[in-house]
Amino acid sequence: MRRRDLLKTGAAATLMAGVAPRLGRGADRAKTLVFVGVADLSVLDPVMTGFRPTRNAAYLVFDTLYGIDTEWKAQPQMVDGHVVEEDGLTWTLKLRDGLRFHDKEPVLARDVAASIRRFAPRVIFANALMDATNELSARDDRTVRFRLKRPFPHLPEALAGPGGNVPAIMPERLAAESPFKPVAEVVGSGPHRILKDEHISGARAVFERLASIDRGQASRSASPPVRRWRISSGSSG
Repeated sequence: MRRRDLLKTGAAATLMAGVAPRLGRGADRAKTLVFVGVADLSVLDPVMTGFRPTRNAAYLVFDTLYGIDTEWKAQPQMVDGHVVEEDGLTWTLKLRDGLRFHDKEPVLARDVAASIRRFAPRVIFANALMDATNELSARDDRTVRFRLKRPFPHLPEALAGPGGNVPAIMPERLAAESPFKPVAEVVGSGPHRILKDEHISGARAVFERLASIDRGQASRSASPPVRRWRISSGSSG
């Protein structure tokens, strides 16, 4: 048998055995999407690491102040909008009304400020922003203000974090943790929540899609009718 034929036979056998990474929907779990990744989701904190599986899972659970569109431009996501004053030295960000974390607590400006301070040392662009910042404050429950040392016109892009580590917004009590140490609990405000009782490190992570999330312009009604994601490190069984 030629080497090429042997490789083809081996690849086919691997696929038939169900070992290869794949997306699949079983008939007995019509509302569960099973994804077998290429590596273990061993770390759940997307600020501490830029590990690709962690980053991908983070965008299920967490939200960001701005998102990056298909043209790599920052668009408001958790923020309703911003106002720039004093020749670019003052930026005032207003949060969208009704934002809530998965623990039912409202997303407040002080959560945002604490989250920015936590992720900035791990997100290069955000770190540059903080170097240019004199003061970052929560003016009220929905208002975050930057007072800058010098103009920083790409502030939205810095908070969108188009890189490895995710500029995730989390409750202030969790954002108080060092960015070099994983948070003890995973609580975000994104479209899914992680089911920690079903998480087995090295084997399985399960995420449940929430019925209603106010996350900006993205429409939840356009999403496929998948209620749960299950990410496995091996065969989905």
